[in-house]
Amino acid sequence: MEGTYPRESGDNQVTIKNIERELVCPACKELYVHPLILPCQHNICHKCVKELLYLTEDSTDVSSESSTPGSPRVRVQSPSVERLDRLVRSGSKRNSLTPKVTSFACPGCLHDVDLGERGINGLFRNFTLETIVERYRQAARAATAIMCDYCKPPAQESTKSCMDCNASFCNECFKINHPWGTVKAQHEYVGPTTQFRPKVLMCPEHEMEKVNMYCEICRRPVCHLCKLSGTHANHRVTTMSTAYKTLKEKLTKGISYLISKESQVKNQISELELLIKQTEGNGDRAKEEATYSFEKLYNILEERKSFVLKSIENSKGSRLEKLKYQMEEYQGLLENNGLVGYAQEVLKETDHSCFVQIAKQLQTRIQKASESLKTFRPAAQSGFEEYIIDVEKEEDMLNDIAFSKSLAMPEINTDECTMYNKARICWNEPGNSNPADSYVLEFRKLDKNEELLWKEVETSSTSKVISDLDLNSSYCFRVKGYRGSTSSPYSKEVILKTPPAPVFDFLFDDKCGYNKEHLVLSAQRDTVESMAGMSLLLGAERVQVGCYTCLDYIIGDTGITKGRHFWAFSIDPHSYLVKVGVTSDIKLQEWLHNPRDISSPRYDQDSGHDSGSEDISYDSSQPFTLATIGMKKFLIPKSNVACAGTERVLPLPTCIGVCLDYDKGKVGFYDAINMKCLYERDVDCTGTMYPAFALLGGGNIHLEEFITTKHLDYSPEI
Repeated sequence: MEGTYPRESGDNQVTIKNIERELVCPACKELYVHPLILPCQHNICHKCVKELLYLTEDSTDVSSESSTPGSPRVRVQSPSVERLDRLVRSGSKRNSLTPKVTSFACPGCLHDVDLGERGINGLFRNFTLETIVERYRQAARAATAIMCDYCKPPAQESTKSCMDCNASFCNECFKINHPWGTVKAQHEYVGPTTQFRPKVLMCPEHEMEKVNMYCEICRRPVCHLCKLSGTHANHRVTTMSTAYKTLKEKLTKGISYLISKESQVKNQISELELLIKQTEGNGDRAKEEATYSFEKLYNILEERKSFVLKSIENSKGSRLEKLKYQMEEYQGLLENNGLVGYAQEVLKETDHSCFVQIAKQLQTRIQKASESLKTFRPAAQSGFEEYIIDVEKEEDMLNDIAFSKSLAMPEINTDECTMYNKARICWNEPGNSNPADSYVLEFRKLDKNEELLWKEVETSSTSKVISDLDLNSSYCFRVKGYRGSTSSPYSKEVILKTPPAPVFDFLFDDKCGYNKEHLVLSAQRDTVESMAGMSLLLGAERVQVGCYTCLDYIIGDTGITKGRHFWAFSIDPHSYLVKVGVTSDIKLQEWLHNPRDISSPRYDQDSGHDSGSEDISYDSSQPFTLATIGMKKFLIPKSNVACAGTERVLPLPTCIGVCLDYDKGKVGFYDAINMKCLYERDVDCTGTMYPAFALLGGGNIHLEEFITTKHLDYSPEI
């Protein structure tokens, strides 16, 4: 039942819509009638409480009787609602109506509730809920009018009900019975109703006392006697006005929060509707596939049945043919029949030449017939034991027909996933699970201001490339497998973040400053390796005190003149010393034309103290802005502050990212797996900026695969 119904006469109105489930008693599944508030804060009809208590008492009596030795097992029927009503109307004594048992399972939460010594009499009546139910009933029977209680026949339709007079009035009768300037004019009135509640809520434990406090421990209204000497003496209580204000604020905030999340609720409802449709479709497909599977078995059985029956029939016909032929031959051995009769007729021949002509052949046949009598053997067996079908194994197999093992939950492999302008999401199946035929990868952007639905893409492999992702954003991914109509559970959700700037594509430059004696480039120019060869050893051999050797520098083959750019690479954990960052073409030219002799032992930048001022002066004189990596550590210069803390020595990330903001003169260094900034610093962006790298001793740098997609043969479906 839906619609907008008046709450009371006047301007105040409230919309009652789709609240049926809140107005239905969990016990009788009907609209509440005189609802009571249980200690667990759930509501239940007054009648239903009594019925539940009687049911509990009857079941206890039955169990106690059945446990008595020798007592017959009797079944006591539950008291019906009609019986309870008759008991109530009959005016029986209160003790006879009050059940002995005071605890039962709440039908709303299924937890046991104990009503205490007072039982039902200790429960509050929920007048607010009762009013809402009555308002709902009125809306449901809008065509049925409530008539005026004071009109002379014929009565007029009432327009309002007085809560003090407990009666309904038409406009004229209300004016007559509530004259202006009298006490009755101050009576409270509402829209037409048949449910009247008392003006003041009385304490159920002290029936003559009004409730004027609220117990915060028991979460229920109490009177001053309850606080002074009752069960709430040691409980924390507050005034009713304070409780009203506090609870109303909480309820208002809760309602406001739910209203503010209306779009999220609608999205989740849409998702549930989609799941319902998928469940219906998958269920129908599962039934169709099961029917198809059994029909296949039926067809196979029918084919085998036809084949077996035909084989038995052919064998039967062949055997009968042989036996009948043999029987005919033996019948010919009888007198005056067949061979014997023919031989007897031949004996009557008197012409010697004619007799001799056929006697020899006939003698041979007679001799064979005589021998067959001595070694009688049927031409065929009558038994068909070899055609008995043994179906015991097949019966067991058919009895064991069951649903196939459900698909195991796939697991997204974050170590193999990469997240740039494109995301490559990889996942694995558990080792002993059945493989899926296809997968559905779902993803959505995480945005506080937007509640976005999941997007999905299908694939038959265990990886998928997603394009058109927003920069500097977090995305949530999950995947599930399908085989026929069955599907696996969703994998655990994984959150990955896109880089802060567009991906910059480049390869290592094999010309500018490239030292072929110390560095080795791969054929694709995406990997560079530092080789600690003989030349490095000879250079160190000439130094008597300390060992100061030059770094081998290499830059990218593409420059940057504006905008923000991001690139990523991995460094071999066993690399001794690697520096990564950016360089300017202007400073690079100055450096190449006027190199400083840092191979000399006289050139020592470190004075021994840890002030950081030497780092600043040294950095300003260098053409490169670099971060130092070595011995599985990421080192932050003293003069810089890390984005995520003040630690100078960090564990080496699996993948390192560099973000250059040319326009703002900023360079940041990132853990490229989770896009976490390790530290950021200013950089002088004059001229063209290039990605820069430096190696000392053994080391290896590899540009990430997505960075080189424009240069290498790279398939969008990996």
